[in-house]
Amino acid sequence: MSPVEKIEAALEQRFGEKLHVDPALAGLNEIARIAGHGTHRAYLDKPINEELLRLLCACALSAPSKSDLQQTDILILRDKAKRETVAGLIPDMPWIAAAPAFLVFLANGRRLTEISRLRGKPFANDHLDAFFNAAVDAGIVLSSFIRAAESVGLRCCPISVIRDHVTAVSKLLELPPRVVPVAGLCVGWPQGDVGIVPRLPLALTLHEDRFDDRDLASQLDAYDKRRAGLRPYRAQRQPERFGKAALYGWSEDKARQYADPQRADFGAYVRAQGFKLD
Repeated sequence: MSPVEKIEAALEQRFGEKLHVDPALAGLNEIARIAGHGTHRAYLDKPINEELLRLLCACALSAPSKSDLQQTDILILRDKAKRETVAGLIPDMPWIAAAPAFLVFLANGRRLTEISRLRGKPFANDHLDAFFNAAVDAGIVLSSFIRAAESVGLRCCPISVIRDHVTAVSKLLELPPRVVPVAGLCVGWPQGDVGIVPRLPLALTLHEDRFDDRDLASQLDAYDKRRAGLRPYRAQRQPERFGKAALYGWSEDKARQYADPQRADFGAYVRAQGFKLD
């Protein structure tokens, strides 16, 4: 398939809509990679060269940063015992231990306060936006790393579940005040193909001039049916509590997922790390 055909096929499967791609566009191979992105959890038993990993980190840290504040760090977890400890906290994700490399992306609000202290200036912006800026920057760097890794043939799996065990992870990684783990990332050479996961339709997530979700219910119904036909869930969450749904789609799965409290202590952790969330 040509890059144009790959892009059009991937996005039609992703969004249920055929998008026209101009064959004269530059960078079509890169766009095809982005359009066909998938999360990989199975990897070959093949190490990643340390120089390559450092190169990818440097590329990721070249991403945009709010006001050039540079509030993201990447921690490469090489210590086998520490990696096994993290994997032990999340036993239903064995790929954490199996991946050739495991990284943790950190929101670093410490460096800026230290700079203010070292330069004898007041830190007058100690509020929610300080944490938000650092967390968003970390997310941008994470995304940039994935894009760089996929360009050389590696594949990745983000692990946000480390925030379910954020205090233990912080202690294990010896994170100082005002440094918070945003997500882990498994990295490796892929084993097999994962295919494309359908996303919500662009009619629901792409807006022009004003936000509009008046058609939410019908769009969700259509998406649930399309996704169930292409990528059905292997099991339903908590059938003993919610029963068995005749059509178990994405919206039913997410409603059930968020029917239980998750990370209710995260705000307290972030405050304990020294961030003010007012």
